[in-house]
Amino acid sequence: MRKIFTGIIIGFLLVIVASCSSTSDIDNEKEILPPSRLVKRLEANRRKIKTFEGSGVINIETSKMNAKASFEVFIKKPDSIKLAIYGPFGIDLAQAVVTNSEFEFHDVLRNTLYRGRTDNQLLKKIFHIDLSFSELIDAFAGAVNLTSKLRETPTNYKVSDENYILTYSDSISTKKSFYRIKIDDLAITKYALLASKNNLLFEGLYSNFRLYNKVPIPRVTVVENKKQNQKVHIEYRNITVNEEIENLKLEIPKDAKVKEW
Repeated sequence: MRKIFTGIIIGFLLVIVASCSSTSDIDNEKEILPPSRLVKRLEANRRKIKTFEGSGVINIETSKMNAKASFEVFIKKPDSIKLAIYGPFGIDLAQAVVTNSEFEFHDVLRNTLYRGRTDNQLLKKIFHIDLSFSELIDAFAGAVNLTSKLRETPTNYKVSDENYILTYSDSISTKKSFYRIKIDDLAITKYALLASKNNLLFEGLYSNFRLYNKVPIPRVTVVENKKQNQKVHIEYRNITVNEEIENLKLEIPKDAKVKEW
């Protein structure tokens, strides 16, 4: 009788262990999204961030310069960004406010204010890398804009153990867009633009993610224009999102020289 009772107990425990194991396996299964739902979720995450504040270190590398500095950035989406650059010991070097229509750039050391209408050439002069206004905001916010892909079907869609891989081919420009997204938190870790022969034109790498308002935001962003040998490395120490930003105006000394661009 004791052997039978012992056998029943052991059998009962085995059933419990098997049930727990089965439940754990089910709980650990990841939801796999089809491409259309995936892109909508990614865009929804990007649009949840209305304001962005951050401070850290920025490094710009081009064929003509290699400069590293501390910075603060304030972003009001979709149309305003303020950037302050500091030198050693917190010395204020420059400040800029850029909107989609106009800009002000204050060279503090020369006490000169440059202002004019915003265009890509002026942004290149200020930031030393070819970026449109929307690309500039996305670079500092660690975001990838997928608005144009909301109604497109990817030419290639793969799911690995940890990542989604999306590829879109443009038959007119013969270029390809590549996106790598983590399955568990939908963090976009890589964006690449390739030419017809898979030559890399542009690459964005995003890492060290943390959740802000349930949105994964990278604290390290590396954006590189391969064709023109331009690279921007942004590393944040502090990030705050969706808190009110009162104004993005520059405080310009009365004796500052003003130059119109």
